[in-house]
Amino acid sequence: MVKGANTGLAVLSEDAESVRVGLSWSSEEGDGDADVSVLLLGDGGKVRGDADFLFYNNPLAADGSVQLLGKTPTDSGSEDRISLDLHTMAPDVERVVVAASRYDDARFGDLNGLRLTVADRTGEDLLGFSIEDASTESAFVFGEFYRRGGEWKFRAVGQGYETGLAGLATDFGIDVDDAEPGAELEPGVDAGPGMDAGPGVETDAGAAAGAGEVGSVVAPVALSGEGTLAAVATGPSAAIPAQVAGESAAPAAPGKEEAVAPPPVRRPRTVKKKVTIPKVTKKSLAENDSWRPARLFPVPSLKNDRERETRATSVLLSVMTQVPEFGRRLTAPFGAPVGRMETFTEVLLRHGDTPKRPDGVIRVERAGKLWTALVETKTNGNPLRAQQVQDYMDIAARRGYEAVITLCNDVALEGSPLVDVRIDGRRKHKVVLWHLSWAEVAHQAQMLIRHEGVGNAAHAWLLQELLHYLQHENSGCHGFQNMGPAWVPVRKSIDDETLCQGDPRAVDVVESWERLVRQVCLRLGGELGQKVLPVRRVRRASDPHARRAVLADLLCHEGRLSAELRIEGTPGILALAADLRTGKLRTSMDVPVPDHGSPLISAKRLIRQLADAPADLHVQTLVGGGGDGPRGTLERLRPEPADLLPKGEARSDVEITGFRLSLFKGMGNTRGNAESGFIRSVDDAVDRFCASVVAPLERRPARRSQPERQGSEPVPAAG
Repeated sequence: MVKGANTGLAVLSEDAESVRVGLSWSSEEGDGDADVSVLLLGDGGKVRGDADFLFYNNPLAADGSVQLLGKTPTDSGSEDRISLDLHTMAPDVERVVVAASRYDDARFGDLNGLRLTVADRTGEDLLGFSIEDASTESAFVFGEFYRRGGEWKFRAVGQGYETGLAGLATDFGIDVDDAEPGAELEPGVDAGPGMDAGPGVETDAGAAAGAGEVGSVVAPVALSGEGTLAAVATGPSAAIPAQVAGESAAPAAPGKEEAVAPPPVRRPRTVKKKVTIPKVTKKSLAENDSWRPARLFPVPSLKNDRERETRATSVLLSVMTQVPEFGRRLTAPFGAPVGRMETFTEVLLRHGDTPKRPDGVIRVERAGKLWTALVETKTNGNPLRAQQVQDYMDIAARRGYEAVITLCNDVALEGSPLVDVRIDGRRKHKVVLWHLSWAEVAHQAQMLIRHEGVGNAAHAWLLQELLHYLQHENSGCHGFQNMGPAWVPVRKSIDDETLCQGDPRAVDVVESWERLVRQVCLRLGGELGQKVLPVRRVRRASDPHARRAVLADLLCHEGRLSAELRIEGTPGILALAADLRTGKLRTSMDVPVPDHGSPLISAKRLIRQLADAPADLHVQTLVGGGGDGPRGTLERLRPEPADLLPKGEARSDVEITGFRLSLFKGMGNTRGNAESGFIRSVDDAVDRFCASVVAPLERRPARRSQPERQGSEPVPAAG
């Protein structure tokens, strides 16, 4: 579509009542990012209230019509996705505006490939709109859905704002509070979660809960009578203290009427505190380490693959129904509505003369309508069987079900399905085949209980038990753990220098490498509580098959696999390279020098920050013009940081732009996840670099002046 054009959704698809919107962009530097938002507008082009502003701290509409699904890794980097259920949209909502914003001095002109896509319930793309004229704007309205003549239409807008998210929201009737955290409060003002009440006032909700509590308990953000956002405390931490700002409540003087204090004024607050698992576990009451805590989902007794599949399916589906946040997180990308969810296992369904028994069934009821998905589960690296999945697709089509969900250790890639099925184009009802990996399930559980929070302590405990089950060695739910049959022959051919360009085995290895990188992003993101996404320094329109063919030719020519990961809040891009010729893994990061201070001060400061880093860490000085600067191991540089500075007469003319930090590790030989396997060596290399090098580096200051994000402080990666 071109800017200003519009089209009806009904003419594009029969399944357009529920659509998925994707916003994507790319950056040559690999560090560009933005946040999506949705505004529901009534008559007059304004929101009906603050609840109509959906953004990172308010990702779900009360009626379930809008749900922000977050960023999803794709073959070209990442895509921010939104689920819109237009059928259940309130009748007084006339327009649905889809926008995105950047923060601080970042502008959309610094990004490439700004694009909006709209797909129907089945995942089929209906339309796309690219923005080519972005420059100094810090917020953009990509497009809008609007009612006309009883049907929904879409208009490509492409309007930019130089005033950021606050300016955009204000234009549509939202009063955004941009006060910096820690601002001084007026006397009598209530310091709610996320605001600093000054000395002498306890503001941590978890501190008042007492020992033995799982974490701070605060109800979801609610609307106050004035239309402002406010978090309402519940439980023991909700008690009003008798003293405010260190002043005692003295009794009234005799003979005088006691002054009635005005009710506390609640300022707008958008930080949501919910229950999360503490970073530091409580001391065990066990007499010795041989005592094992009782578990809700025991796993040591699992003996075969059938038991593992049955137990894993039942455990997962039951937790999805009991923890609504978790169930919605997993099913929303598949087009499931927000509603009452029930799950079933070992359901017997007729299919010709032989009944079939899928591993599970998910049903969601919303406004009298049912959404149903069949679930097929595999564990312990077992592959999906094409005929089995095909049977479930046929059953779902005949019964009017919406989806079939496959769940296994493998990670799906765009353009490379894990199993091929036939779709009968003559059927009016479409059934969609979706895939989940166990790594994605564990990632969502980690994000909720360790960083973003859930509704209550019981939900947090259930997710903790689920996570323990998935990570147990006997569960079989360990994610991608096999580089495939082409791995060993390709490595041998590289050693023998007999691997030729165009060899299809090289493409298979590249696909397995992308799956591994995708899983590393999921695992790191769950541990750190930050977005970890692959960096693609190409335009997003590139065909995945053509791109993999190019990478396969590079593998044949250079004998190296490489990837870049962007970890939110870190000073640079984490680069990962596997040199199949030398058998070495290299993890590295380029750290820029500060704008102030001399090069010697920057070098000394860096060495101090890396006081506990491994002695074999390589440090190289980056100089302007792309030349090579001094380098050495941390062990040699600790007593003499000045060795990082260029020497010679022309050293004053050399501009130092940063430092490259690198760790090297031997590469596993086998294709699997055993102790000597390649996948295990990649995980160990990334974990070691994040824990010993990235974590000690000073994090960049928070750049968002808009409403603060929900969640807790970043957690250092596990070593």
